Amino acid sequence: MIVRHARIATVAVTAFIAIAFFEAAPRMPLLAAVVPADAAALIQTAQRQFNLGNYSGAITTLQSAVSQNANNAEVYYWLGRSYYELHDFNSAISQLEKAIQLDAKNSVYHQWLGRAYGDKADHDRSLSTAKKVKREFEEAVHLNPANISARRNLEEYLIDAPWIAGGSKDDAKAQVEAITSLDPVEGHLARGLFYADAMKKPDLAENEYREVLKAKPNKVEPYFDVADFFQHQNKPADMDAAVQAAAQISPSDPRLGFYRGVAKVLAGTDHPRAEEYLKAYLAGTPDRSDWPTHASAREWLGRLYEAEGKRAEAAEQYRAALQLDPSRKQARARLEQLEKSSR
Repeated sequence: MIVRHARIATVAVTAFIAIAFFEAAPRMPLLAAVVPADAAALIQTAQRQFNLGNYSGAITTLQSAVSQNANNAEVYYWLGRSYYELHDFNSAISQLEKAIQLDAKNSVYHQWLGRAYGDKADHDRSLSTAKKVKREFEEAVHLNPANISARRNLEEYLIDAPWIAGGSKDDAKAQVEAITSLDPVEGHLARGLFYADAMKKPDLAENEYREVLKAKPNKVEPYFDVADFFQHQNKPADMDAAVQAAAQISPSDPRLGFYRGVAKVLAGTDHPRAEEYLKAYLAGTPDRSDWPTHASAREWLGRLYEAEGKRAEAAEQYRAALQLDPSRKQARARLEQLEKSSR
């Protein structure tokens, strides 16, 4: 988020392009075509495994479903999603392409193929693969103009990509207007991103995020987007206000612990409770691309321990964060500083 999301997972194509995914799409229940009862049951089992973070188990179950019905697009979609969570982007692309071959008009399938292409482009530093990201997001929007999540993915691509890869701030602004016409709250979020990332005007962005809080949406995700923004602006009180509003909507949402812990680390208050929140989040949630990552939680634990003067514990958390996600620059910089000062 501002990645959560992905919300919302951050992807960058170094040398040519940086692509950030602001919000992970919601896990939409997809209706399978008519399939044998055994295959349908296997798909449901795989979805439960997926939601528990057992991605390898879901793959095994789905491979059994393929043997029941090799022409069901939903099976390949969930295979693609499972491989994506395991960061096997080549396999994710292969499976999602199979899903699209069987159901070419499914907007969500194209959206997730775009995301998989984005991570592959990052890994391979490939401009040609990066261009496929835009193509798939555009197709997702074309197939379902009401797919706001796909529009936001496209907006982010258009903001972050250079012109050679199809980036265009004017086209990104057009997506903001389209999103606003569909959902005013989502419009504020999209415009906030545009002001923050395209225009580099955080004050204007902040106004948009405050409008989200004023609107009091009845779903929890917008509040987490606002919390992400204030986290990056280093405004713990405002972040905490967004988290409290989220708790009013969904008091048992597991993500609340992560955000509560981060807000307390930023504020420098109640370190024991912050540690409790972050450790509970790590212990009680699967590592998902559309939730705050475990790598991020480890990094914030490192920052907490560093603030407490626990240098060895902080270094351990930074190493754990980098093992999960080697691209975390702040964790690497903090670890290097700790190691340098201990010599």
